[in-house]
Amino acid sequence: MEEFRHYTVMKKEAVDLLECRDGLIYVDCTLGGGGHSEEILKRIQPNGRLIAFDVDGEAISAASRRLKDYKNLTIVKNSYTNIKKVLHDLGVEKITGGALFDLGASYHQFSKAQRGFSFQKDAPLDMRFNQDDDFCAADVVNNYCENDLIRIFSEYGEERFSKRIAKKIVEARKVKKIDTTCELADLTVRCTPKVKSSVHPATRVFQAIRIEVNQELTNVKNTMNDVLDLLEVGAIISVISFHSLEDRIVKRLFKYHSSKCRCNNPVCECEPPVLEPVTRKPVTASEEERLENPPSRSAKLRAARKTGRRC
Repeated sequence: MEEFRHYTVMKKEAVDLLECRDGLIYVDCTLGGGGHSEEILKRIQPNGRLIAFDVDGEAISAASRRLKDYKNLTIVKNSYTNIKKVLHDLGVEKITGGALFDLGASYHQFSKAQRGFSFQKDAPLDMRFNQDDDFCAADVVNNYCENDLIRIFSEYGEERFSKRIAKKIVEARKVKKIDTTCELADLTVRCTPKVKSSVHPATRVFQAIRIEVNQELTNVKNTMNDVLDLLEVGAIISVISFHSLEDRIVKRLFKYHSSKCRCNNPVCECEPPVLEPVTRKPVTASEEERLENPPSRSAKLRAARKTGRRC
């Protein structure tokens, strides 16, 4: 069995912000390799409970082995987008301690060639977090119309040459279906100007397709609102994001729900805010962690505390 490799970004910082206490219920919405979950479990023994979500069977297998000696742990093979139903089925009405999100793909997903997240090695265009899903990156590349490709490259990849890349993809697939990561990466390189940059020309295109395949931004926005409904007063939500699009969603949601006025009427009719910031500015990885794990350089950690009921 191939070793499951995963570096837990800002493990101590993210869990510190949850202010873990024995006897409370916590949720790890993105189990991954189990690093954050293990840190939470260490701090909530003997009576605290942790419920952890993941859709990746390989991640669940690895984390289950890592966490086998801890009590009061429930691992759920399901998307965090279904958190309300799953917790209801488990008999959990409220998240009394806190919830943690570690967004984006894991190191294992990027490094395992067969998963098709990276163009470093040739592999089928896949990029699915959940291997049970039917929809994958090849469907986006070969079936989306030119305008939709432009849209996702622009919105999700913030790619300057979206129109040029989308046009070339549509032209190329008329001759031959684009099946592999290297085919897509090579096409992107050929149709974009050479720019002096340390970032590979295909990076933003791959990011955009991955986000589209897994509906990452929509899922984050919707689920965080669900979590706000589930949090007990005093419970904390802690979120690690890895690119500006994710962080913008988190920042705006925290700001909106912590604002005293959200109506902009001459006479404010808003209910009191339901969140208060725990972090005024995003926490970033230490210099030591950045050297040990370079991808952590882009990570931003934000946290907020539930202060009241949502209407």
